[in-house]
Amino acid sequence: MKTIQYMFLALILCLGIASCSKDGDLIYLSPAEGGQLSASDGNVVLSKELNQSIVLSLAWTKINPKVSDSHVSAPNLLTTTLQASLSSDFSTVVTESSESNQSKAYTGLVLNTLAKNLGAAVDVSTPIYFRLKVSEGSNTEAAYSNTAKVNITPYLVDMSIGYLLTSKQDATDMKLASPTSNGFYTGFIGATAWYNYFLQEGDGTVWGNLGADNSAFMLSSDNTKWNFWYPGQTGCYYTVVDTKKKVWSALYMPSLGVTGDLNGTMVYERAQNEWIFVFNATTAGSATLKISGTGKQYNYSTSTEDSKAIDTPLGFGASASTLSFGSSASDITVNIPSTGTCTLILNLNNPKAWSCSVVKGDATPTSVNKYVYLSGIDDGISGNWTFDNYVTLYNESDLKYEGVINVNSKWGYKFYTTKDDWNSALGTASGTSDSGALSTTGGNIPAPTAGYYLFDVDMKNLTYALTGVSTVAYSGFNNDWSLTAMTPTSTAGEYAAPVTVNGASPYGAKIVINSNWDMFYGGSNGTLKYKGANIIDDATLATGTYTLTINLITGTYSFAKQ
Repeated sequence: MKTIQYMFLALILCLGIASCSKDGDLIYLSPAEGGQLSASDGNVVLSKELNQSIVLSLAWTKINPKVSDSHVSAPNLLTTTLQASLSSDFSTVVTESSESNQSKAYTGLVLNTLAKNLGAAVDVSTPIYFRLKVSEGSNTEAAYSNTAKVNITPYLVDMSIGYLLTSKQDATDMKLASPTSNGFYTGFIGATAWYNYFLQEGDGTVWGNLGADNSAFMLSSDNTKWNFWYPGQTGCYYTVVDTKKKVWSALYMPSLGVTGDLNGTMVYERAQNEWIFVFNATTAGSATLKISGTGKQYNYSTSTEDSKAIDTPLGFGASASTLSFGSSASDITVNIPSTGTCTLILNLNNPKAWSCSVVKGDATPTSVNKYVYLSGIDDGISGNWTFDNYVTLYNESDLKYEGVINVNSKWGYKFYTTKDDWNSALGTASGTSDSGALSTTGGNIPAPTAGYYLFDVDMKNLTYALTGVSTVAYSGFNNDWSLTAMTPTSTAGEYAAPVTVNGASPYGAKIVINSNWDMFYGGSNGTLKYKGANIIDDATLATGTYTLTINLITGTYSFAKQ
């Protein structure tokens, strides 16, 4: 019966087409009640930062069709297709998508891909035309809506770089390279033990580990994916991610040796992703050397089991400006700038261009960690040991760190000098929940009862002290040094109080903890500083009453005019 219906409809349409003024005329659809295809914006400039944002919406009213030729009956079983083209008459490449709703929203990534597939030039505003194609069955002539024009500026989708994301899919500075943009990414990553990550391609695809047990080093881009994880050694890993075969591998490099005109063992500086060798040059000028070692290969056959890791020879070669990496070393030529102390540097930061050079002097990095992390300190809240809590450096010369933390610990906790590195732990050598000494071999530090505590950690002498936060007050505005209590809000670590500013205080103001003048915060530009210079924002604020809000956990403050 349905076949007879379509045959009868096709006959009607054929008669209608025959009556058109000339061959090739289109039969156009116009909604009976003024329905139109419309765009939310006529000009859209795309960028990678807009990949996940809605940048364009198309909408149309429900179509109650009637046909432009009165000899043709209106079909009653409609198929709606949204078309896009660079030409207003849709004579060039056309992309199509079947639509069942009355609108379509494009994210930046989807719209950029559409523009790329149509052939729109990168970084050039190009008109793209949209229209609805409506038909009934495959044997009927299509009808079309009005055309909506949108000027779209696409950006270059660079598939030659893969970006490492944290386990929370936040951006990092680490990346891998796929020189031919074929989904095969390689590079050197300075990873902490058991470091978790995802890999994002230039088109926005995010890869992680296959979300199943016993599947380490297998890839998935499904929503059920887990994060990748490195083995249990901190250091340098030659990392390969193959999105076509859906596997990845990590070659751990415990050491590198230098032979030739220079001889010695290089040291890996993870923060800089560099291997260095400090030596005493007896002559200046050209030198030829080789860099090699033996790594431990981890892949889907070994998982992260150290006993199964495969001993793998490795080496660098070629010229200093174009390094290669493989299973054996070849000559590298470098220039020694002068006699005396020099440093050989193997820089692995740029996955597209590694480099090897010699600089004058001792280039060993000297840096002080800005944060020391606490894990296990809030597992009663978060349910896990994480690196989300930390204390901040406030005295660099004495290596002293401070922070207020919402403590709720089930089993005690440890300090960690490096984020995400379980091997950088400091436990208790002796002491109580209030204070004590730290040791790299110590066990969990006993935790106090749940609440807000100010931690004061001395990394030079390896000691810690905690003080429960009972009161918070400000003092010093309008040169009034009495303590004005601040009230906790519903946000963790946050306190607020009204402040009347009559003018600049000659000495600024402080935030005082527990009415103890030795426990105070100064600050500037919205950031609190433990035992720092006084807050002097009142020097630039207009007179009036403000709400002063501070957060001891995030270390921030703000003034809001009442």
